[in-house]
Amino acid sequence: MKNLQDKAILVCGGATGIGAATVRRLCAEGASVGIGDFNIAGARALATELQAAGCNVEAWEYDQAEEASINSLVAAALAHFGRLDGLFANVADLQTIHVDADILSNDIAVWERTLQVNLLGTVSLIRAVLPAMLEQGRGAIVLTSSDAAIAGEPERPAYAASKAAINSLCRHVASKWGREGIRCNVVSPGFVLTEQLDANMPQEMKDWMLKGARSPRHGNPQDIAGAASFLLSDDGEWVNGQAWRVNGGVSYGN
Repeated sequence: MKNLQDKAILVCGGATGIGAATVRRLCAEGASVGIGDFNIAGARALATELQAAGCNVEAWEYDQAEEASINSLVAAALAHFGRLDGLFANVADLQTIHVDADILSNDIAVWERTLQVNLLGTVSLIRAVLPAMLEQGRGAIVLTSSDAAIAGEPERPAYAASKAAINSLCRHVASKWGREGIRCNVVSPGFVLTEQLDANMPQEMKDWMLKGARSPRHGNPQDIAGAASFLLSDDGEWVNGQAWRVNGGVSYGN
């Protein structure tokens, strides 16, 4: 992939799943990669594995719900790499989804936690990396959204609202700083069959999920990693403010 070689990219939520697949892909393309994750054991294990293969990878622990922790993460990455060419913000609080029922059922704590992690944490990440990128005169940011942002589901209103806000945030960054060399795009994954889901989900549910797709298979983390890596590379330098649905054709449109 064009000009990922020697780029420094921070992947937040990079210890497992889509984040880990993206870390691997970026390393394979020659990038130096920082892994930020609350799961520091998983992040360090991945970093150690890739370091043994000759990759320039470091892992740092941080909390997406705390601005000070986010600022410390970005400062550590900048100090280590000397620059940041890209950010992949791939963090969401998936625990709240289990209690994210509807507006009448949810208490305010569900909304506060969901928006704090999914939206405000992403805002803090962008605020932390933007000054260095603007000083460099270029930078690529990729955010993870969801089709829940536009689907109008009868449940998960807090999660859906947080992801709709991510889409809007992407367009704001692209509009405000695009002429100064900053690109901001969204990947919106469909159903991605991670190793954990594959091991624990009944086959009948997997079959049911596949019925809505216009693809012969489920998605995997590598599918999203490929899209995110393209958007972080100079091959994607004329893509800005876009929300890419990487979902096997489950849904279309904006």
